[in-house]
Amino acid sequence: MAELSVITVGGKGSSLSSSSVYAVANGLAQLRIDSSALNRLPSSSSSPLNTHNLVSLLPSLPTIEESRASLVVLLSKLLSLSGSPNIRTVLPVKIAELLNSPDLKHESLDLNDEEALALEKLKLSSALYAICALLDHKSATLSTVSDAVAAISCEALKADVAAFNLIDSGDGHAAKEEIGVASDLKVLLNGSKLVGKVEIEAISRIPKIHASLREQVKSVRSKTRVELNSGGKLVCAGVVRTALLPLAAALWDLGDRSLSRAKMNVDGVGSENSRSSLVALFEQKCPSGESLRGGFKLVSQLVFEEEENYDNFAHEVNVLMGIVWKIVTWEAITAFMVLEGAELNGKKSEGSEVNGGENVKVEKKSEKKKKVVLGKGTSVIIQLIKDRLQGKGGNAVDSLGLLGNWVEELISFLDPKDPEFDSLLNRVKELVESNETRRLPKLPKGTRDFAKEQMAIRKKAFSIIEEVFERHGATTLDTPVFELRETLMGKYGEDSKLIYDLADQGGELLSLRYDLTVPFARYVAMNGITSFKRYQIAKVYRRDNPSKGRYREFYQCDFDIAGQYEKMGPDFEVIKILTELLDELDIGDYEIKLNHRKLLDGMLEICGVPPEKFRTICSSIDKLDKQSFEQIKKEMVEEKGLSVETVDKIGTFVKERGHPLELLFKLKQEGSSFLENNASIDALNDLEILFKALEKSKCIGNVTFDLSLARGLDYYTGVIYEAVFKGGAQVKLFKCCCDFLCFHFACYYCFYNLSYVPSLILPSDICCRFLKISIQMTGASNNEWRIVIASSH
Repeated sequence: MAELSVITVGGKGSSLSSSSVYAVANGLAQLRIDSSALNRLPSSSSSPLNTHNLVSLLPSLPTIEESRASLVVLLSKLLSLSGSPNIRTVLPVKIAELLNSPDLKHESLDLNDEEALALEKLKLSSALYAICALLDHKSATLSTVSDAVAAISCEALKADVAAFNLIDSGDGHAAKEEIGVASDLKVLLNGSKLVGKVEIEAISRIPKIHASLREQVKSVRSKTRVELNSGGKLVCAGVVRTALLPLAAALWDLGDRSLSRAKMNVDGVGSENSRSSLVALFEQKCPSGESLRGGFKLVSQLVFEEEENYDNFAHEVNVLMGIVWKIVTWEAITAFMVLEGAELNGKKSEGSEVNGGENVKVEKKSEKKKKVVLGKGTSVIIQLIKDRLQGKGGNAVDSLGLLGNWVEELISFLDPKDPEFDSLLNRVKELVESNETRRLPKLPKGTRDFAKEQMAIRKKAFSIIEEVFERHGATTLDTPVFELRETLMGKYGEDSKLIYDLADQGGELLSLRYDLTVPFARYVAMNGITSFKRYQIAKVYRRDNPSKGRYREFYQCDFDIAGQYEKMGPDFEVIKILTELLDELDIGDYEIKLNHRKLLDGMLEICGVPPEKFRTICSSIDKLDKQSFEQIKKEMVEEKGLSVETVDKIGTFVKERGHPLELLFKLKQEGSSFLENNASIDALNDLEILFKALEKSKCIGNVTFDLSLARGLDYYTGVIYEAVFKGGAQVKLFKCCCDFLCFHFACYYCFYNLSYVPSLILPSDICCRFLKISIQMTGASNNEWRIVIASSH
């Protein structure tokens, strides 16, 4: 017999695990108290002692396993009370001796009142959390074993496994555990020639039902781990109820479907003699559907019991666990008999080989031809079972006797207490994890690789962009790729569900940045900067479901101006930078469409749109570059509740576009409805300053004043614009490098006050204008690029 492992409790910084509780409870490990824990306890007490029957003060549960487990938890919690001056070393030492003995002896022990009281207080919580620990360990192993057994049944039943073709869409809405179960089963069945023929509901529902058990295993483990190491804290019935009741429901579902597959397996045994023998054993030893239902029904009733009776509730969940374990074991037995049961007949006919050698040779040749190809994973599991059964026939003289011996051996093999069970469990885990080495590597959705050709182009583009930015006096800045989540959470990120959260181990809530503007605002706020012109070129991340041509990871090139400047000065500079960028990138003819958000709001007010609908109507107008006005009109009337007259007025305004100074002069003429709106007057005055500056700089020729340009987000409050190509979409970039790249530019501009950024405290007079260039590859082909340029102030 192998030497037992030793589990130490009470050490400084140590923790008690469910696996340790299970091992000691079932005699698979010895228990030792850390010497430092005993050193913290007094060896004697001045309090009077009274003789007690120690076992009567300890948790009393229906099974030896549960009683021993409760003693392990009680001992751990007792050692956590080591600050008490009246709990002596003799008490935990005696409990450890009881656990290391073959049985729980009824011994007497002299205890003081505080020791007896401590045992009484910890009695219920130790019992409950001990059973939770047992269930935690058993359910985790059952989850792994049941997947492997279900895979064998898929082959035994020649089942269609199309239901396992689940793919994670990456949009955050996929059922992760279902996909995990399906993936594991596909690994086990990889290469099988038996599956894919018969549609069976008990097979197609495996991912959902087994995923439910996985979810409950995680829940039970999380809560049990906390409670096992919570010191002398008393029991909380709510924790036990919310952990074990859903687990019981998951066990019921798993057992019900496993039993259904086991019955179908029995019907699929080829030999009539083997099938009738197996049916007799199955009906005699496998739990029935009635016992499964009765077990779950009792659990459901006991959940309403008083808190002091919750040990009965936990015990019945453990009983239900035992029932389901037996059913899964019988599913394995019956599936094995379908696939390998022919060996029973082979054993039976071995005695006739001497007299009928020629016939035997023919039969063996026939068997070789009929040999089926199992999955790469299931074939290993079947071989492990065959190795276990090797030479286990005992004194059986016929197939019935041999079958009985095989059944007993398999029941033992799939018992978690069996010495070889851990080897089986670890082998199954290895098979599933080996998927990583066999699976063809692929990119996560919404990302891409950049080969040398794309890198050469990107390097050239970035060098031009950096040169233009630095020519205008900007310095570079680099910020962390992740920030505190509270820094990033604002209307843009929170409402659009764009943020990737990180599983941080340091206790902070962290997220990947979704743009470069919020980190810049945080940097300005932290350092008390009042004047700053900077650029940053870095990757950002958006947690959405990317459509064709959009990505989750892409570059942004940001140019920001923060501080107090001459009116419309920064606005002029960013447009001037934009024209220089587009000219020097040499991507073809373009125009910069420009508007003002305040002018847009004034237009909507003039048309009779209620203020609370300004943003949503702007979102509709923003679609005019992709849809006709008739389509937008239908949306605004039918979906957003505007009258036909109001929408027709909007239609007359959004058709206005032309040379900036000429259209501005028209809008400021006497009698213009814009002059009756204060917001519109302010916007027109701002635009006059901007247009005259652009004219003097000789870059107004590419600018078009367009009242149909709109943006629907709240933080656009000033000038907005976008740069688009004239003519066809196919243009050449860098003739010296490559002539097959397509660039699409869009440019947005608005007023953006840094004090608006959530969680940042900034001087109220600091404002920021930023020029943002988002470079992405479009989805049309690997050789198309998308460059988005956005500006906001």
